[in-house]
Amino acid sequence: MVRLGEVRNLLSFALRYPGFLRRRVTVAQARSEIRHRLAHRGDNLLRWVRRAVYDRPASPYRALLHLAGCAWDDLERDVRKDGVEATLLALRRAGVYVSYEEFKGRQPIVRHGREIPTGPGAFDNPFRGAALERTTGGSTGNPTRVMVDLDYFSSRAANLAVVDDVHGVLDTPWGLWFGVLPDCGPNVVLSRLPYAPPPERWFTPVASGELRRSWRMRLGNAVVVRGARWSGRPIPAPEPVPLEGAGTIARWMWETVRRRGRCLLKTYVSLAMRVSRAAMEQGLSLQGAVFTGGGEPPTEAKVRAIERSGATFLPTYFFAEGGPVGAACRAAKGVNDLHLLEDRLALVPFPRPMGATSVDAFLFTTLLPSAPKLLLNVESDDYGVVEERRCGCGLEAEGYGRHVRDIRSFGKLTSDGMTLIGSEALRVLEDVLPSRFAASPLDFQLIEAEDADALTRLLLVVSPRVAADDDEIVSAMLDGLAQGPPAADLARAIWRQAGTVRVIRREPSATVVGKSRPLGLRSRDEVA
Repeated sequence: MVRLGEVRNLLSFALRYPGFLRRRVTVAQARSEIRHRLAHRGDNLLRWVRRAVYDRPASPYRALLHLAGCAWDDLERDVRKDGVEATLLALRRAGVYVSYEEFKGRQPIVRHGREIPTGPGAFDNPFRGAALERTTGGSTGNPTRVMVDLDYFSSRAANLAVVDDVHGVLDTPWGLWFGVLPDCGPNVVLSRLPYAPPPERWFTPVASGELRRSWRMRLGNAVVVRGARWSGRPIPAPEPVPLEGAGTIARWMWETVRRRGRCLLKTYVSLAMRVSRAAMEQGLSLQGAVFTGGGEPPTEAKVRAIERSGATFLPTYFFAEGGPVGAACRAAKGVNDLHLLEDRLALVPFPRPMGATSVDAFLFTTLLPSAPKLLLNVESDDYGVVEERRCGCGLEAEGYGRHVRDIRSFGKLTSDGMTLIGSEALRVLEDVLPSRFAASPLDFQLIEAEDADALTRLLLVVSPRVAADDDEIVSAMLDGLAQGPPAADLARAIWRQAGTVRVIRREPSATVVGKSRPLGLRSRDEVA
């Protein structure tokens, strides 16, 4: 059903869009904006919390703060005296946080025996203007609706302009392999337009007719592309290129490097792997090409697969609800070492149990009122290392002294009483098996499934291109677990006895927008 408010929203977006396209952001202006944000982090946090939490009785954060005995005067005093992160850590210890499951609406927020009511839009930003609607990728469950407005794109452009300048890709000819709404393709384009030329090509892994999209998304896509054309900054129309057509993009990148000296492609990590593999299959060197993207952790195995083509990979860290989190360090300690964009978000690591030990789960708090969702100690599905470190790269000079690295997901598989943490599964799927069988990390996927007797099995989905016996593949997977921590070795022993792992021969599935899904969603209909 079409609602009048939604029509007004899109009409307002369309009317403001030409003015947005006319604005330009120089690198000098971007640097000045970031310095100002970094100098006023506490003020920015207090400003939105006062308006969106303490002045709004319906906010779930207000109830959490009340139960913790934190009045406005208390919060203001602590932020001014102790700083942002110390205050957020104290609030977390007092129960002011939202778990990943609570944020996604999978379980209620309960503190001190009291359930805090939430509903659709409970964490939405009430300050946003006319906005485009998109959704999260749904890699870990049902997609989440996210609204992004033009102020968000402007604020994001300042960060990206500085990052691109530091990495020397500011004026590089570029393209993207992201889908239209509900995917993030329009976000990527609009975030770069204030400081860089439009993309030369826009490839989309899913044709618009294959997606279930609301009328708002269909109209939003049309406004973005046609509005830019009418305003004199033409954006290329999205070209459907399915996953098996990665060779088309590889040839464009190769030709662009030959003609222009460099080429940049923004895409998901797994799609960059597909382009690199297609280039090698065609005998094309991507020396001089740069991939940048995120959406999934860039493991050592994934990055090696990309770099075999001669290309360079620059990781990014972002999530739809919070926006950009981190940008690649030029003096990185590993493939997943990024500078935390502290002007946009505060990150507090907090111990979370994992088997017999614990890891530092990430809790995020937004600092800018343009964020798609307003977050106050909201736990993501990620964990890793957060550290202060002198690296000497250009992003440190811009004021980004804090690093986040070795990022992993809590996604896990459980069968026969044994739990395999996502990072261990990824090590086997992306490193052990590809090395053993001269294959790609894209050729393997692990899925939980229940058989007819309600026993949980692990389906090892293997591409038909992997020339090996199924029993040999299962044995290699279980042997790979023996190289991990004791808990993984115990899982190996139990699963070998129980015959838990079964091979299915087909191409591993991806999310609707093309991201690889090495740990697949639970299935109930594939176990014979």
